[in-house]
Amino acid sequence: MEQKTNFYINGQWVAPAAPKTMGVINPATEEAFAQISLGSKADVDAAVAAARAAFETYSETPVEYRIELLEKLAEVYGNRSDEMAKAISSEMGAPMTLATTAQAAAGRGHIKAFIRALKEFQFEQPFNDKGEQIVHEAIGVCGLITPWNWPMNQVALKVAPALGVGCTVLLKPSEIAPTSSMLFAEFIDEAGFPAGSFNLVNGDGPSVGEAMSSHPDIDMMSFTGSTRAGKAVTIAAADSVKRVSLELGGKSPNIVFADADVERAVKTGVLHCMNNTGQSCNAPTRMLVERSVYDQAVEVAKATAAKIQSGNPSEEGRHMGPLVSEMQFNKVQGLIEEGIKEGANLIAGGVGRPEGFEKGYFVKPTIFADVNNDMTIAREEVFGPVLTMIPFEGEAEAIQIANDTPYGLAAYLSSGDPAKANRVAKKLRAGMVMINGANRPAGSPFGGYKQSGNGREGGKWGLEDFLEVKAVSGYAQAAE
Repeated sequence: MEQKTNFYINGQWVAPAAPKTMGVINPATEEAFAQISLGSKADVDAAVAAARAAFETYSETPVEYRIELLEKLAEVYGNRSDEMAKAISSEMGAPMTLATTAQAAAGRGHIKAFIRALKEFQFEQPFNDKGEQIVHEAIGVCGLITPWNWPMNQVALKVAPALGVGCTVLLKPSEIAPTSSMLFAEFIDEAGFPAGSFNLVNGDGPSVGEAMSSHPDIDMMSFTGSTRAGKAVTIAAADSVKRVSLELGGKSPNIVFADADVERAVKTGVLHCMNNTGQSCNAPTRMLVERSVYDQAVEVAKATAAKIQSGNPSEEGRHMGPLVSEMQFNKVQGLIEEGIKEGANLIAGGVGRPEGFEKGYFVKPTIFADVNNDMTIAREEVFGPVLTMIPFEGEAEAIQIANDTPYGLAAYLSSGDPAKANRVAKKLRAGMVMINGANRPAGSPFGGYKQSGNGREGGKWGLEDFLEVKAVSGYAQAAE
């Protein structure tokens, strides 16, 4: 078993203040493959002190220097990306093909995108001809809490911009999937970031997360995870009035109009929903289909789900891996049971493991048809491979159902009428809208409306999240 019991503080791997260990479970085997330490307030205090001391000098470094560090980080990451993919696959169950081409690749891709954004970003610029200068300055010490479902995607979306603009950071990865972040700390060390600029402490939310959120010397909290946990971070941060950036849950609609390529739209939507075993906050989990093509869509969805295979995440392939944990497995099973109880039409999957699997947190790709938007499975974020299909009569009803959710992270729509597609996209209350399967380019802002959070990650928007804005009047006269 791998021993990963130290924390990365002030440029060194150090033992926790008090020993307390837990096993990291491989969700395919239900057995621990690594052991980590769970930190305490004392560990947080030590890491924050290191970050605070480092901020005094690191924040003064030229942006060109920080870009060089990020470029070296991207190089190290690229050289060791196979290690990263294996770590992610082991800790959260992503099949190796997905872990390599999407999970691990996302981290390095975000680092490179932020390098481009930093090279173009204007940290100082004149506001007018009256001598006022607008200055963007690093906000300070940042507490970063990241989830288990896309570990490197989220770590890179927080660490790279924070370090890039001159902040120093303390990262708490999910204790369920921490080994990839510990490997990332090795990359940081190898890239040569100054001691104290990046720190890592493992732990759970009630101990380490709470200590970070309420810490008076942390200037900003950036959190990705459940809406419930995001509210807890916000409450804990309130006393110190620190900035809080949140990327939370979603229940994203996927609208399929009758004038779309229905077969393509439905097949793509099902596969997207099931990707990463449904453990994506922006997954299109509510498929809204125009009534005139609804029966066709149901048949396409059923046939698509029947072809999805589950398999060992340590192997290459396009199969679906397990859910991340026993807790998540039980939650998803309970919601599938609730869907059946509420009268939704189960057309694929259902409760229990797929045939041939007697252990591991494997679940069946599940689709419910004839769902109404008041059902539990249409309102709660399942975070598993469960799709609900809801019919609608026309454009107005599609928009109404799509927006009838406490979330507003992403939305998807398919239509052969460009004018209608654009019109509907503007009426959807979501931070990201994808039309006819369009991909989001690197550096595009990621974030949502309502209970999906606040702030945006990616590109110049991701840099701005970690910056204060200072207006200096009389600047030009003083400079002369």
